[in-house]
Amino acid sequence: MEKLDLLAVALGLAALAGINLYLTVFATGLAIHFHWITLAPQYQSLEILGNPWIITIAGILYFLEFFADKIPWLDSAWDAVHTVIRPIGGALLAIQVLGHPSPAFTIIVALLAGGTSLVAHTAKAATRLATNTSPEPFSNIGLSLGEDVAVLGGLALVHFNPLLALLIFLLAIAAFLYFAPKILRAAKAKIWLAWRKLNGPADADVPTTLSVTLPGRLASVFSRENLLSETIAWAAPCISGRSRGIPANLFGALVATNEEPHKISFVARKTGRPFARTIDLEGSVVTHEPKFLSENLVIFPAAGKGAKYLFVFPRPDAVLVEHIVRHLRERLSEPALQEQVAAESASPMG
Repeated sequence: MEKLDLLAVALGLAALAGINLYLTVFATGLAIHFHWITLAPQYQSLEILGNPWIITIAGILYFLEFFADKIPWLDSAWDAVHTVIRPIGGALLAIQVLGHPSPAFTIIVALLAGGTSLVAHTAKAATRLATNTSPEPFSNIGLSLGEDVAVLGGLALVHFNPLLALLIFLLAIAAFLYFAPKILRAAKAKIWLAWRKLNGPADADVPTTLSVTLPGRLASVFSRENLLSETIAWAAPCISGRSRGIPANLFGALVATNEEPHKISFVARKTGRPFARTIDLEGSVVTHEPKFLSENLVIFPAAGKGAKYLFVFPRPDAVLVEHIVRHLRERLSEPALQEQVAAESASPMG
């Protein structure tokens, strides 16, 4: 039972270090230095955290992180730098909890603690990337303050009930691993969109043409679904947004064929497997929706309820998206629908 408690404290501190290493060390050091907590005999090795030098350095670094963590994109840059620092810090904290056990047990715990810190750090960094798509800073400030409160609450729980803390941390890690594919796809998409925005600002004066070929990894997906041997009118690489029947944040392409003017297809690969969906444009409205990081192509019913589709393009592709919107609107031949499309395009949101 004593070793289980030690393991719970070690992994608990490692998990909290993955969220905010400096606050974990700073708060723990203060509590030990000012005797706010009394360390049990098996945790005497943690007394070193109460050293004034350690508290001062951790406090200065936490002061820097406190502000960096609340500024959009600077928080993600800070997280990128700490991708190595936090897991190493979490592993060192766990080793310090153990004191001087057998070398084999130390290595095992260090590996577990480093992995725990890395998972917690990845969850935090991915959440921040998703939040940074909004230009307002309030969500970043709220998340940062919430993380600080969670770290302080976690430290209190580790002190009073380490086994319960370990159970909660394991459940949180299991939940993250379950949702990890979606979270990592979202993080990858946001990084790519941010990179494209920084390295290629949209220029409405640059001429553009729609490609008639697909990248190799997608050409085989389209060929597999193209049972009627339709020919490609155009193909446009993009990322899937929140749409019915299409998972979000898949890197793929929209494909229009010459034989089916009222349909387009989205082809991609999901965890390496081919993925394809055909969208019927009958009775739909097509619009262009500029966002902070992206240029979105939106397809929704002209009247009544129905499926809504969203496809995300990088900001430098604004002209390309306008080209696609015009092309799809030309394909909508019903008179009543054309009037609806015209009204939509004339509106301020169109």
